[in-house]
Amino acid sequence: MSYKFIVRNPRDGRANGIKGRIGAIATQRPGLAFAAVLATGVLFGTGAGVAIGMANAQHTEAQLAQQQEELEQVRRQSQKEINALAARLGELQAQANRLNALGERLTEAGKLEDGEFDFQGAPGQGGGGVAGDMPLEDLVAGLDEVQGQFEASGRQLSVMESLLFDRQLETNALPVRSPVRRSYITSGFGNRADPFGRGRAMHKGIDFHANVGDPVLAVADGVVSYAGTRSGYGNTVEVDHGNGYVTRYAHNSRLSVKVGDLVRAGEQVAKAGSTGRSTGAHVHFEVWENGRVVNPRKFLADGRAPVSERRGRG
Repeated sequence: MSYKFIVRNPRDGRANGIKGRIGAIATQRPGLAFAAVLATGVLFGTGAGVAIGMANAQHTEAQLAQQQEELEQVRRQSQKEINALAARLGELQAQANRLNALGERLTEAGKLEDGEFDFQGAPGQGGGGVAGDMPLEDLVAGLDEVQGQFEASGRQLSVMESLLFDRQLETNALPVRSPVRRSYITSGFGNRADPFGRGRAMHKGIDFHANVGDPVLAVADGVVSYAGTRSGYGNTVEVDHGNGYVTRYAHNSRLSVKVGDLVRAGEQVAKAGSTGRSTGAHVHFEVWENGRVVNPRKFLADGRAPVSERRGRG
């Protein structure tokens, strides 16, 4: 019986292994065995917790990456809309600049008072309401409305510019300016006492005071139709304005133009003198309308030519 026990005992010990040892320890030292089991459980629990935490972290990182991609798409779309609005704004600014320039030209052409129309400063605005965020669709609708107003205003101003331009051309062709700068009328139109003591005579123009050599200016746009000497008039220039009007400048000391020359209003056509039938240096000015001499004063009554009169010279 003892032999059998000795032969089987080592085999049983190897089979039992650690379990046998733990059982032996538990039998001999119960406290130490409990601590070992508890430590083993803690190790297994910690490993499981770490694995779960790592899985959660990877899931959170994936969610953040997806959110960042979505935000980037929203940003790109918003930037496209901003770029489109910026292009619209640039178009409106260009239209505003064009309208401002056109308005300034019309103000100048229309001889409007300075400050009556200011195309540089922004008009005053106000309001007592509380401001709020503007939706994108409202902003786009507002830009469309402003662009429509600009286009309508541009068409109206263009028509006005055309009308004023035609009016300016017509005005430039009328003899409404003085032929001498900073002068005055020394003899008027009509019957007067002959300056050479021969009784009564018809004066077909008006005389302006001038010194020898003073510039004689065209009173309107036109073409020189005569440049030479006329009996009684001395050195004479005549300008045809193409609308039935012809102006004559006489008693000049020297002529500055020749037949066929195109002259503009205010351009020099001669130099003042006392040639022909004259008592002294002056400028004799006549206006002919459809072949009939007329009083130049009716054209000079707008104030651009001097209206004071003094004793005539011839």
